Amino acid sequence: METGTLISLVIYFVAMLGIGVYGYFKSTSDLGDYMLGGRRLGPGVTALSAGASDMSGWMLMGLPGAFYVAGFSEVWIAVGLTIGAYVNYRVVAPRLRTYTFIAQDSITIPDFFENRFRDQSRILRLVSAVVIIIFFTLYTSSGLVAGGTLFENAFGLNYHHGLVLTAAVVVAYTLIGGFLAVSMTDFVQGCIMFVALIMVPVAGYLVLSGDTSLSAEVTQLAPGMLDPFHNFSLIATISLLAWGLGYFGQPHIIVRFMAIRSVNDFKKARRIGMTWMIVAIIGAMLTGIIGAQYVQAHGAGLTGNAYMDADGTLANSETIFIVLSQILFHPLVGGFLLAAILAAIMSTISSQLLVTSSALTQDFYKSFLQKDASDKTQVMVGRISVLLVAIVAIILSWVPRDTILGLVGNAWAGFGAAFGPLIILSLYWKGMNRWGALAGMLVGALTVLFWIYIPIGGQTLSTYIYEMVPGVILATVAIILVSRATEAPSDTVTAEFDQMTAEMEKADI
Repeated sequence: METGTLISLVIYFVAMLGIGVYGYFKSTSDLGDYMLGGRRLGPGVTALSAGASDMSGWMLMGLPGAFYVAGFSEVWIAVGLTIGAYVNYRVVAPRLRTYTFIAQDSITIPDFFENRFRDQSRILRLVSAVVIIIFFTLYTSSGLVAGGTLFENAFGLNYHHGLVLTAAVVVAYTLIGGFLAVSMTDFVQGCIMFVALIMVPVAGYLVLSGDTSLSAEVTQLAPGMLDPFHNFSLIATISLLAWGLGYFGQPHIIVRFMAIRSVNDFKKARRIGMTWMIVAIIGAMLTGIIGAQYVQAHGAGLTGNAYMDADGTLANSETIFIVLSQILFHPLVGGFLLAAILAAIMSTISSQLLVTSSALTQDFYKSFLQKDASDKTQVMVGRISVLLVAIVAIILSWVPRDTILGLVGNAWAGFGAAFGPLIILSLYWKGMNRWGALAGMLVGALTVLFWIYIPIGGQTLSTYIYEMVPGVILATVAIILVSRATEAPSDTVTAEFDQMTAEMEKADI
């Protein structure tokens, strides 16, 4: 590893751990502080924290890799995500912030479900906590795979050593500093990612444009690389656009909305967040396209590079950002760009660990094992939970079985189908009841699992259409049918719903 690269990475690691220590002294006195930062996040931190925790390693590895291989025919996933994120800010964020406070100051998603529907049986809390633990453990493992892959490909370390190192740093600052540290590191990591996704494609373009054969290189790319309608398929396009539906059910994203200090801050947060996201996604897309041009033009001269095959082609398309960052920049800058990948990976892992920890602490330990547990005890259990979930995720990711984008897509669909329709309808439909909520959650989660893992005719159904699509549709139908077929919600539930809608009419969003 180059000395400059090592210096950049050490500075990055020390900064993240320093923020964790700051978070420890600033805001971990009780469970509300540790899990939700006392609902004191400003709009800038909210926006970049939500964005960074959303855009995991797939933003700098998976997405550029997809565009490197398939070109602009993959643009529909970016369109779907952008629309989904914007609608999430407009439709979900302000109502969820207001409603979670009205519903007995709920600090977790399972907490909100139980309080929103006055579920005395606690089954909503239990099932939603199980869904969070299952899918987030899988989601976290995808981030660790990305970390191990980065260290293996970029630094020449053993994959497993990189896996453990990634987990160790994330666990350290998450365990120490809680939600505030996670949100602040997300903010810093979001800034790093933003700069990196501008620098790499711009530098690649400048190098290529200095070559008189640039126009020839573009025309020699694989047919359809610059055509979003190349090999157009309606089902495939729907599957890519459907990624946007996942936003409404991602606990690690929407929990940021619960923590913002005021509903009126969402207008500024939305503008910051959407600007960040659009620029970052365009940068990721151009990294893949420009990377394909660069490898086509200069791949023959890179055959000694660890990333390249003997014929001058890229061995793993998901390493194109790494390749460009190391070839085009000084090692000190290259180290900063590699830190951007770590930032993307770690910001998501830390958010997932904290949400899973909150489910284990608030929704299992306190609710079912020790109902009178003090805040100090719950914070301690939360920290132990972070460590345990990380260990399980390391075990699951020890032998990677899929691409980074594939692993993320499965977990994204799981949450989108299980929680997305439930969140939307709980915020907008007064007639929804707990049985409808339970039915939607189960149908959504089980549909996704069935679509991914049950083979029919030798292939899983996800081969034909993204599992998010049937999951969301069936979950929505289940919520509506079961809510209408069972008893109406109580007067207390409808009164709180009316209070929420009344407050939303006064909000400036």
